[in-house]
Amino acid sequence: MYKSFSMELAGRTLTVDVGRVAAQANGAALMHYGDTVVLSTATASDKPREGVDFFPLSVEYEEKLYAVGKIPGGFNKREGKASENAILTSRVIDRPMRPLFPKDYRNDVTLNNLVLCVDPDCSPELTAMLGSAIATAISDIPFDGPTAATHVGMINGEFIINPTSEQKLLSDLALTVASTREKVIMIEAGANEVEESKMIEAIFVAHDVNQKIIEFIDTIVAECGKPKHDYEHIDIPEDLWNDMTSVISAEEMEEAVFTDVKQVREENIKALKERLIQRYEEDDSDWLAWIDEALYKYQKKTVRKMILKDHKRPDGRQMKQIRPLAAEIDILPRTHGSGMFTRGQTQIMNICTLAPLSDAQKIDGIDVFETSKRYMHHYNFPSYSVGETKPSRGPGRREIGHGALAERALVPVLPSEEEFPYAIRTVSETMESNGSTSQASVCASSLSLMAAGVPIKSAVAGISCGLVTGETDDDYIVLTDIQGLEDFFGDMDFKVAGTHKGITAIQMDIKIHGLTRPIIEEAIARTREARIYILDEVMAPVIAEPRKEVGKYAPKISQLTIDPSKIGDVVGKQGKVINKIIDETGVKIDINDDGFVSVCGTDQDMIDKAVDIIKRIVTDIEEGMVLTGTVVRIMNFGAFVELAPNKDGMIHISKLSKKRVAKVEDVVNIGDEVTVKVIEIDKQGRINLSIKDVEE
Repeated sequence: MYKSFSMELAGRTLTVDVGRVAAQANGAALMHYGDTVVLSTATASDKPREGVDFFPLSVEYEEKLYAVGKIPGGFNKREGKASENAILTSRVIDRPMRPLFPKDYRNDVTLNNLVLCVDPDCSPELTAMLGSAIATAISDIPFDGPTAATHVGMINGEFIINPTSEQKLLSDLALTVASTREKVIMIEAGANEVEESKMIEAIFVAHDVNQKIIEFIDTIVAECGKPKHDYEHIDIPEDLWNDMTSVISAEEMEEAVFTDVKQVREENIKALKERLIQRYEEDDSDWLAWIDEALYKYQKKTVRKMILKDHKRPDGRQMKQIRPLAAEIDILPRTHGSGMFTRGQTQIMNICTLAPLSDAQKIDGIDVFETSKRYMHHYNFPSYSVGETKPSRGPGRREIGHGALAERALVPVLPSEEEFPYAIRTVSETMESNGSTSQASVCASSLSLMAAGVPIKSAVAGISCGLVTGETDDDYIVLTDIQGLEDFFGDMDFKVAGTHKGITAIQMDIKIHGLTRPIIEEAIARTREARIYILDEVMAPVIAEPRKEVGKYAPKISQLTIDPSKIGDVVGKQGKVINKIIDETGVKIDINDDGFVSVCGTDQDMIDKAVDIIKRIVTDIEEGMVLTGTVVRIMNFGAFVELAPNKDGMIHISKLSKKRVAKVEDVVNIGDEVTVKVIEIDKQGRINLSIKDVEE
């Protein structure tokens, strides 16, 4: 039966239609926020997927260009693979939802969000986050929700809830916070160096708004919610667990995992696994399929106990101690900029490439205000970085997410297009991975940008904190600079990037049902302490500020502004004029509709020549001007000189020299460059020139 529910949210109406469409899904909510419409559905398989030891959750966010009145480009004229924004939105929906499903649930679950209509002032991404939570909460799928999400902007120090498109352009903060009834469960932020105290305040302003949304969702669930279905619980056989823990003592497991070298730990666990296989392969072969999961659980229990109760980390560090750090620049001799950042067994090499603004990425998506991207950060995670072997199939969702996080961290410190008229691409190549490669990418990118001569406002560094919790909210340990093992077995990966001044990006992933305010405050304080240390003690000694000029192999760019009415003169009919300039000088020329001209090349002399030609084209010739041109045609009575493309003047033979000239060729020949004075422009626009009068 069709029911509709509404609430006011940040000055706009949020309406949820239940039972109107998609009745065969386990749960469906047709979401309206302003004029934005998103269909959110939740579906689950009847039985668990065989052979998996994880929860197979899939989150999809589908952008349809009809939602903004556009037809897709290309020959196919239909949407293709998911855009970067769609992938990032799917990830941000996934992160607060995943921890709230049962840990032993193995049924396939798909959360699908179809964007049907977009109001630029009402975020479809936020609408989809709320829709996924509602669709799952009212479904029969086991779920310990609901969750709610809120966007927060900040203009002149004042917080804006769910900012409009215009407000986003002015905002110093783009924060998304998801909450359960009691705690914060997800944080994602980009910020213009916002102070830590202000960020914490913004997080809990959003958390308060989320509580009102959850109350609204509760009313929907009370009327439309289905009873949660039973499912096949997956757990390690108790007899196997008891036998394994008697064979492998707690002390032996602790010794196996207590090392700062990942490969040694993996060999230790491999040896324990082989012992168990030999023990069970004859008499208890049914247990063989459980060995990996049982060992994982045993390692997790051991690591968590060591950290929480004994205050010992697997690699022997103190709780606030960062792994050994190193920074380098100029590793690659001919790239425009390069930097490498190493933290323990995590190592990122970053390469910076500069290009004309015309090489900026064009975006064909549902955000009508974002049509191009001048700065691009790409992240690659090859299998060799973790000692594995598998073919590369292009970037997955994780790679795209990590690249976007580092990109978001660096955008606030980039110079404006007017200050630095380049498109900029940085690529982070993961050389080695053992925890928090995304934040190492931030550090390496900062190094390579400064090495390339990009005048960033400040260096940016990033670090990640982890968490291990006990039975109560007060029983927890925050870990600075988590390695892979602490991430796998811990409860949180809290990534924060920023400058000395403040935060530029946050991403928080957790595996538990939320964080209290004291945990969030401590994690943010820890990341600031570590960030300042990295900036001052590791990065600054290598390169303290951006180089004053771009490198030898980087393109150079000169700019000028011309009268927009003269653009046609520079381009010429069918592009003949501009193409001739490009052929002569080897430069690249970009002109926008406002008359902003960018001339790019590697040879500064050729750039200057092209700029001079353009200036001559757009300069109106007047009597008395002294100009330089090229002789292009000779007649008996004089010579014709090209002052600029499509602008010729004539020197009469009597004006070639103060001396008597018998033959034009005695003074000038075709191809000669001559300096002339404009002595007359007749009524027909013909330009008469003189060399003789220049000499005077």
